[in-house]
Amino acid sequence: MGSIMKRKKKSSFLLPFLFLISILLQKPTSAAKKSYVVYFGGHTHGSEEAFLDSYERVTDAHYEFLGSVLGSKEKAQDAIFYSYTNYINGFAASLEEEDAMEISKDSSVISVFPNRGHRLHTTRSWDFLGLERNGRVPSTPFGARPILEKMLLLETLILVCGPSQRASGRKGWGRAPRSGEESVRMSLKKELVATGLLAPVNGSECFDADILAAFDAAIHDGVHVLSVSLGGGPTDYFKDGVAIGSFHAVKNGVTVVCSAGNSGPDPGSVSNTAPWIITVGASTMDREFPAYLLLSNKKQIKGQSLSPSGHPGNKYYPIISSAQAKAANATEDEAFVPAKISRPREGGGKIVVCIRGNNARVEKGEVVREAGGVGMILANDQATGNELIADAHVLPATHISYSDGLALLSYINSAKSAAGYITSPKTEIGTKPAPFMAAFSSQGPNTITPEVLKPDITAPGVSILAAYTGASGPTGLAFDDRRVLFNSESGTSMSCPHVSGIAGLLKALHPEWSPSAIKSAIMTTSRIQDNLKEPMKNSSFLKATPFSYGSGHVQPNRAMDPGLVYDLSANDYLNFLCSLGYNSTQIATFSVEPYTCPSKPAKLEDLNYPSISIPNLAGEITITRTVRNVGTPGTYSVRVEEPRGVSVLVEPTSLKFDKVDEEKKFKVIFKAKERNLRGEYVFGRIIWSDGKHFVRSPIVVKTVMHKP
Repeated sequence: MGSIMKRKKKSSFLLPFLFLISILLQKPTSAAKKSYVVYFGGHTHGSEEAFLDSYERVTDAHYEFLGSVLGSKEKAQDAIFYSYTNYINGFAASLEEEDAMEISKDSSVISVFPNRGHRLHTTRSWDFLGLERNGRVPSTPFGARPILEKMLLLETLILVCGPSQRASGRKGWGRAPRSGEESVRMSLKKELVATGLLAPVNGSECFDADILAAFDAAIHDGVHVLSVSLGGGPTDYFKDGVAIGSFHAVKNGVTVVCSAGNSGPDPGSVSNTAPWIITVGASTMDREFPAYLLLSNKKQIKGQSLSPSGHPGNKYYPIISSAQAKAANATEDEAFVPAKISRPREGGGKIVVCIRGNNARVEKGEVVREAGGVGMILANDQATGNELIADAHVLPATHISYSDGLALLSYINSAKSAAGYITSPKTEIGTKPAPFMAAFSSQGPNTITPEVLKPDITAPGVSILAAYTGASGPTGLAFDDRRVLFNSESGTSMSCPHVSGIAGLLKALHPEWSPSAIKSAIMTTSRIQDNLKEPMKNSSFLKATPFSYGSGHVQPNRAMDPGLVYDLSANDYLNFLCSLGYNSTQIATFSVEPYTCPSKPAKLEDLNYPSISIPNLAGEITITRTVRNVGTPGTYSVRVEEPRGVSVLVEPTSLKFDKVDEEKKFKVIFKAKERNLRGEYVFGRIIWSDGKHFVRSPIVVKTVMHKP
């Protein structure tokens, strides 16, 4: 000790240089690390005793594996923050990029991918059945624990959901339940994130590592339905936590329902595209919350709102556009969509017209209010068309359509002194047309596997009444200090739980049905007409297509008795992965049970899906489907609505079923008509009916020119 101290004293002038050299020679610190998921596939434990025995063995194997890369088991234990030990085999760890690349070389590893964020497809989560009190999620009153206890963003550990009965410390999701711990069984909202028990990082994202942990725990708990109201951009199935987790869930009999995303109306924006997932778009219903703008020229414009009140006493106020009230340093475009950088300068005592886009709808009203404005008219842009959303505005406000917005701005520009007032919102039932597609609802085609049509279905997702958290105001914005028990929410996060609840009811009614049979029943019994008996429309009131609504708008009562179903087993999905080019070694690990890819991979179009998508029709193609009778014996006849420019022939044209669970095959022959080849998607339908049941499958076809 003394000699060391003496040596330090003699060479103290070298210390700064030695320190600098040591820093330069060191490997990057943990600041350079990122979170990765290392996925090996699946495993099974059989009995509960086997599960208890294997937990330590599996986690230890993960430590040993990573330790061989990092240099020691201790480093591996420090790096791993999730070890998946139930049905999913893998771990999540903080790693440097070079270590992740080294792991990828190991033949036992299916995939290594960054811990990707998935956006929650609505603005906030729910308070369900009184689980939340005073903005906190307490120890759950009936044994249900939060789905996730923590979220990891790179190296930042964030507690999000209050105490957990299973997780303890950094690691805990893999542990078996202690004696007396109650597993969470299915209830109406016992489904992943739609319960409100999952708080996303930064209010908007959940991460692959946490999602996989949730799936792994839920499968072990024996749930029947998982409702996953989140999603990232479309990506490879083996690099997507939702796709991986949902595969293991479906393989174990759990129906997984996911949001299609809120990135519409852009084509190809749909997420959660794996065929084993039920992917849900968002549409309107026949209830709305109108608030009218009454103008001084005796005309009125109908909008939507959940403002606390309208203007009292029918007093008229001057109406100006936000461009007329822009701040000195704001551009014209910035003023039309006012944000904090563009404060209305002359908005005092006036109603200000703002254009939708760029920042939160309600935030625009706050900008107007802070400038002294007495009301706001929120007008749609061309892309959002007729999609009106009832928001809890902070001042009298109403949301109007694109065409009404154009008319209002024309009135403002032509009138000497435009004036009006806004009425208090009310509730109206039986509005028409309904349903129509929400502009925000993400659309197909499926950019990962275009041979699988996505979304699968649409359901109510606009201005949905929901129990609400006490942790934030109804707008979810920092300035909003109001607190409400219920709120109106919009997004595919709202439509997803509708279908999840229907799936739960179908499972209760038909406990023997597989997740694929439940999906088929929901899809084939949907409708594509609105309450005017006209084809469903998009938010611009143009005819919508299956890229918006999938099979159609869900009809729960009809789904109870679909007549026929298109069923799929786990092996069918494995064959599908083989057709995508994954090898038998990868898929065998993925499946746990012995599995070998077929010697001749099946066509992707032959996946026994309830819809049909042919993305590259050059000349002629024949596909096959199998239907199973889940109704009474009978004979079904086929009717075809051909896509424009494509001939469709079904063989045979009738199917006779003598008993329940009997299966019949049929083939569909598609042939492009040369004179109508345009390289665009066209749409049609196949409908099987016995006079009582109508089993509908959408057809999506894109024709391509013959190669010489």
